[in-house]
Amino acid sequence: MTAMDETGTAGPSARLLQLFEGHRLTPTQRRIAHSLVRHAAEAPFLSSVEVAELAGVSQPSVTRFAVALGFDGYPALRRQLRELGAGEPAAPETPADAVRNEHQQAVLAEIEHLRHLAELLADPEPIVRAARLLAASRPLPVLGLRAASAQARGFAYFAAKVHPDIRLLDEGGSMLADRLEQVAAAGASALLCFALPRYPRELMDALAVARDCGLTVLTVADSAFAPVAKLSDLLLPAAVGTGLVFDTACAPMMLGRVLLQTMCDEIPGAEARLEAIEHSAAARGLFLE
Repeated sequence: MTAMDETGTAGPSARLLQLFEGHRLTPTQRRIAHSLVRHAAEAPFLSSVEVAELAGVSQPSVTRFAVALGFDGYPALRRQLRELGAGEPAAPETPADAVRNEHQQAVLAEIEHLRHLAELLADPEPIVRAARLLAASRPLPVLGLRAASAQARGFAYFAAKVHPDIRLLDEGGSMLADRLEQVAAAGASALLCFALPRYPRELMDALAVARDCGLTVLTVADSAFAPVAKLSDLLLPAAVGTGLVFDTACAPMMLGRVLLQTMCDEIPGAEARLEAIEHSAAARGLFLE
């Protein structure tokens, strides 16, 4: 699996991902890594107890995580984080911050996820590479189950305006494997997958089928450490918000649109197809304005 920011040096999160990549991490250790990436600015200044509380794990798990990365213990890992210049101490909370309600905090957290995404997009190479692979696939299957089905459906709706053959796969069940085999037999070379928590077991099964069919799997997920990473040839991370009862996915949606924008530059005749759709919509009076 290749993460989107594997070569990135644009910011602290990218440098942390570089440190963690290439190591076999348990689900608990991936959770710790994800927490450190999401809090890259303060990570070099946290104690092992604070990291454990942040990730919702035990303090010994943090120590084992550091050892799994090749360090003698957490203090050695923290020294490495400081040497990498992964962040600066967080600014003290202002009185205005203290009175923000939970709804405002959720919105501000989502804004921070978008800032993080903008930082990752400083290196355009992974997006361009993904766009070329997806643009060349005929047909192009777009997979998203349960919480991710809305992302897949939205992407497929707009992609169909420029790509000649989009196949939306947003329902699970025993026929999903059949549909994957059918798109592969029809000539598909790549699959775009949207994967958001909680990850359905059948999504992992579907990705295994896609790989067996010879499809290149490109995944938009909430983290480079998501379970789908091991079945993805290229993973593009975009965090989800967890401050409300149900997760919010502004960053994954934005990343999907950025990917689609880049695909437009790779699909021959994309502009002509868009113009034809606009002419047809105008002639039918499809929209009010």
